[in-house]
Amino acid sequence: MSSKCAHRVSIVAFDILMLNGESVRHLSLTERKEILEDLISEDTPLLSKMKYIEGNGIALFELIKQQSLEGIILKKKSSKYEANHRSHSWLKVINWQYDSCLVTGWRKEEFGWVLSDAAGNYMGIMELGVPKEQRRQMYKKPVIQETEKISYIKPVPVDIKYRNYTKKGLFRLPSLVKVSS
Repeated sequence: MSSKCAHRVSIVAFDILMLNGESVRHLSLTERKEILEDLISEDTPLLSKMKYIEGNGIALFELIKQQSLEGIILKKKSSKYEANHRSHSWLKVINWQYDSCLVTGWRKEEFGWVLSDAAGNYMGIMELGVPKEQRRQMYKKPVIQETEKISYIKPVPVDIKYRNYTKKGLFRLPSLVKVSS
């Protein structure tokens, strides 16, 4: 076995929670960023700090959208680090992508609509944002083919939003916007 690593590793630090064995979670984000700056005064290919921008959130989000990046996180400078739950001091702003696709079936055991593109290629399973009435309407569609796990129907056009594409080219976290006519 070769001692050479096939992949280079780099670490990007965006916060610090412990310093010399003591928790610094009680300090404000600004104070924790200052500690991080003192510890990592110069970025290297191995270790760097996450860049942050104060203010100009709208302009930054527009740049994120132009680059088709996932989104940004807005954080209150005075916020303490809160473990094990979502803090109201941190807000994730997602750059949702929108598209039209087809519902071509549903899972039998747990809710999920099978999504396909116009060419019939599988694009993932939609589990989010589907109201019960929309589910009932879809289940009234005649089943044209079945497998052990999936009931297939004549394609129904829908508009969805999704985070981005997975490595396999599927919709990531697709959510229903509307069922098209």
